[in-house]
Amino acid sequence: MPPKPQGHDTRYMKMQKNYCFVCGMNNPDGMRLKFILDEARQTFVCRFRLGKRYTGPPGHTHGGIIASILDDAMGKVNKLHHVVALTREMTVEYLKPVPLHKPLRVEGHEVQVRGRTHVNAAEIFNEDNIVLARSRGIFIAIDPEKMFKKYVKK
Repeated sequence: MPPKPQGHDTRYMKMQKNYCFVCGMNNPDGMRLKFILDEARQTFVCRFRLGKRYTGPPGHTHGGIIASILDDAMGKVNKLHHVVALTREMTVEYLKPVPLHKPLRVEGHEVQVRGRTHVNAAEIFNEDNIVLARSRGIFIAIDPEKMFKKYVKK
């Protein structure tokens, strides 16, 4: 059974364009990752490969890029409750180097919701289903009509 909506309803809020660095289709310099909801597991999933522009250590992904992907995966989870929630705090565990040019998967899921506070987690997996990095984040639901007023389509 899907979680019960909580907080500010954002289903009908239409942003002019999505310039998010990780998932925005309108950002020509962004990653343009596409997340899909696995309804059975209530988990957001994205399969992707990273090219050399995301290099940190030779042949591997920069830690900031890894954190950005995990943050976006956790942020998507807030859609289960039809809220816009901003990252308040997140931790990242870099377990193994994340390779470039290899198939990867990130999954984000809910841990707990209390009022406006949403706790989510995410993991990046390699093609052998080994967790390479994981995160946990605290998100605070906001009223998007107030915060993003000048960006909302009329």
